[in-house]
Amino acid sequence: MSRPRGKIDVVCQNPECTYHLKEEEKDIVKRGIYKTGHQRYFCKHCSTFFMETKGGPLYRKHLNKEQVINICKHLVEKNGIRSIERITGHHRDTIGRLLEDLAIHAFSVNDTLLNEIELDPFEMDEFWSFVKKNKRKLSTEAEYNLSKVMHGPIQV
Repeated sequence: MSRPRGKIDVVCQNPECTYHLKEEEKDIVKRGIYKTGHQRYFCKHCSTFFMETKGGPLYRKHLNKEQVINICKHLVEKNGIRSIERITGHHRDTIGRLLEDLAIHAFSVNDTLLNEIELDPFEMDEFWSFVKKNKRKLSTEAEYNLSKVMHGPIQV
């Protein structure tokens, strides 16, 4: 008798799959680990492999979740990018690209910062204004997503 399959909270990331981002009737199994240490998943419906960070701000980053949270905490404390570079040991370009990705995925990052780090709304507003100020050349997608989480107009 085989043991029951564990609960998997990941959904299929393939846009051509009929079960793309659908929770019900998904058939996803774990299939090994990538060399970065992330869990590898396989969708039995569309026969594709993916990792759980695909489509999020941590996708293709060499930073783990704790390091990103640490950088976000320093950003909330109004540390500059170069001071965060000295504190964390990560290059300023890495921190700048992380800011851009956080702005692109602002809506999901907002929930994470409110729930996991337990920031209050004032700190969230300071965080997003810092991101907007320090990344003067945001993409149009990032500006649009920032406008959804920030109050008032965005003027760069």
